[in-house]
Amino acid sequence: MTDGIPSILPTTVIGSHAYPGWMWTALDEVEKGNYGITDERELYDDAVNAAMLDQEKAGVDIISDGEMRRWYFVQSFYKRIQGIELEPELRKVGLYGYDSPPRYKAVEKLFVDEGLGIVEEHRYARANTSKPIKVTCPGPLTITIHVRPGDVYKDRVEMSWEFAKIINAELKRLVDEGVDYIQIDEPSFAVIPGQLDDWVDLYNATVEGVDARIALHICFGNLTSRPRGKRSYRWMFPKALECKCDEFVLEYSNREMSEADLWGEWASDRKLGAGVIDVKSFHVETPEDVAERIRLLLQYGPPEQMVINPDCGFFQLPRWITQLKLRNMVEGTKLVRRELGVEE
Repeated sequence: MTDGIPSILPTTVIGSHAYPGWMWTALDEVEKGNYGITDERELYDDAVNAAMLDQEKAGVDIISDGEMRRWYFVQSFYKRIQGIELEPELRKVGLYGYDSPPRYKAVEKLFVDEGLGIVEEHRYARANTSKPIKVTCPGPLTITIHVRPGDVYKDRVEMSWEFAKIINAELKRLVDEGVDYIQIDEPSFAVIPGQLDDWVDLYNATVEGVDARIALHICFGNLTSRPRGKRSYRWMFPKALECKCDEFVLEYSNREMSEADLWGEWASDRKLGAGVIDVKSFHVETPEDVAERIRLLLQYGPPEQMVINPDCGFFQLPRWITQLKLRNMVEGTKLVRRELGVEE
């Protein structure tokens, strides 16, 4: 164990945590203009405290701030970005889906005056927990998911290069704050077909010169428990190995542990953040379910190279289910550690 983190099968989260019930009603009041600046700050501080407490009580080794100050993954960042304007909504009728969120287009070169706000998120979290923290940040391709290039950029990839510079500056500020574990979230790798060469270059520019342990999370999207991308990683490798990361964080449990053998092709080179909790399902895995999934993956790589986490974030689930899933993830991991002779 190093700095309180087990050397074998440490547990962590992907990033987002379930909102407490009271937060949804409070956000309605914020929307109506019934909260002042101090009230709103207290709301988000309390939400972060609740998220971190849930993770600590479950026994998670490396926690996050729950991304409690963010809305629907990337939407909150658009308030900080200059050079975009809101477009007419595509669809308002029927069930909420991937064509429902607000959309923007670039009207001038994109820029951010005061950063993305992730440094400030981390400062609060660091001051309010003694646990190791992983900081999460959407990658440049994913942060553009609701932004169209307009007449300013040739295409989404060119526009994403603008974000690569913005995110790189934010990551370096995080390192200056003492952050040593950063996860870049790029579900768009799996959601947008083709152009993998461009995406690898884009990602590498984003993390260039960032002196921290870097994890790259690639999932298949999750909106109201529905994926968006073709649910396979096979086509990305070995090209994805050109990404400058220490760890690939992948979704397994929602895909019935499909492609578990893929890790065996690079297990000696990179860590695996193994998704063993299905965040798209209300079914609560037992500790033995979790242990069985870990054992399967251990057929293809060593335990020293594996980190245990859910498939994705918990934002789309109720808090009570999130609490149970986190607890059983930790307990299932402990089962396997004991089988490996690892002392707790």
